[in-house]
Amino acid sequence: MRWTRSLIPTLKEAPADAEAISHTLMVRAGLVRQLAAGIYVYLPLGQRVMDKVNGIIREEMDRIGGQEITMPILHPAELWQQTGRWTTIGEEMFRLHDRGKRQMCLGMTHEEVIAWLAAREIRSYRDLPQIWYQIQTKLRDEARPKSGVLRTREFLMKDSYSLDRDEEGLARNYEIHKEAYRRIMTRCGLAFHVVESDPGMMGGATAHEFMAPSQAGEDEVALCERCSYSANVELAISKRCPHCEEGLRIERVIEVGNIFKLGIKYSIPLKAMYLNEAGEERPVVMGSYGIGPARIAAAAIEQRHDELGIVWPTAIAPFQLHLLPVNVRDQKLAELAEAMYVQLVREGIEVLHDDRDERPGVKFKDADLLGLPLRMTVGTRTLKEGMVDLKVRKTGEEEQVPLSEAVSRAHALLSHLSD
Repeated sequence: MRWTRSLIPTLKEAPADAEAISHTLMVRAGLVRQLAAGIYVYLPLGQRVMDKVNGIIREEMDRIGGQEITMPILHPAELWQQTGRWTTIGEEMFRLHDRGKRQMCLGMTHEEVIAWLAAREIRSYRDLPQIWYQIQTKLRDEARPKSGVLRTREFLMKDSYSLDRDEEGLARNYEIHKEAYRRIMTRCGLAFHVVESDPGMMGGATAHEFMAPSQAGEDEVALCERCSYSANVELAISKRCPHCEEGLRIERVIEVGNIFKLGIKYSIPLKAMYLNEAGEERPVVMGSYGIGPARIAAAAIEQRHDELGIVWPTAIAPFQLHLLPVNVRDQKLAELAEAMYVQLVREGIEVLHDDRDERPGVKFKDADLLGLPLRMTVGTRTLKEGMVDLKVRKTGEEEQVPLSEAVSRAHALLSHLSD
């Protein structure tokens, strides 16, 4: 991507209302813009990050046998009334009437729709187990949207649902999802804890949350250093570990994912039944699993930044390499940089080519702000000595390599950074 043909509106100053570092840097780096409280536009670089995160999610969901579907955002009230959540959920739910005066709502989650679908498509024990997932918009009327994309009213969520014959099948799918979530978080470059949690409005018997340590988080977890016990502070009933009596350490975190054993909470009221081997009717046993892609991106920024800007994990960076010619008014240098850009792209490296006619200092500051994993500088030494500068954003390490070896060395560095 050439900068001069792109929308990358970087800012020198932080937004006045920013509370979290990720909010400040996402706005300054031109990833997002706020349309209204808790409602954001994702600009091209922000969208590329989201696409990277969603790509990792899809790979890991497909790996465990997940099948992607898309469910509506607009739901008839009857589904939520049948499960009782129409009345138990308060003002967080957006409610409306269509022109026929029928009550509707905007989906904040999709358990009801999944159970409705299962009631119509699952007939026999031979149809089970199933894993259905989507990456879809959710809407919640948050009382206090804050911290940029960490707490919004409209957001993207990967939600998946397991359908099983019995509790044993649910237990297997639950563990399969837990391991898939571990791989997703690790691939996205996050440090995280898996903690026991309260099922809350989702219902069911068992729940776990995936928590990324960060001072910007609104949640706290209790951790035991001796036996690895971990739980949301709401469940940690004392200052000592319930397993080994060791003192608990409290840490502030961002919730980036959650998993729930729903059991038959939604199957019974929505009549999601199947016939077992004996021809007897049984309720489908369900699990529900959610991940917030935007929260993953924001948590990565919270955990990986410095005083200059973002330090992206390679797997979810909008581009792998920042190509920076220091003076595009020098025709020879500009032509050399363009040739290098074409070669890098041909070799499969994702490149942001800063072909702007700007002062070098502006370009270098923007490069640090955007935080792409690797920077390649084409300057006067390139013309005089045939050398380019390569700099790793994470460590600040720099090296000069011959122009003829620049692409292969960039490949090697990026491969190492991906480990």
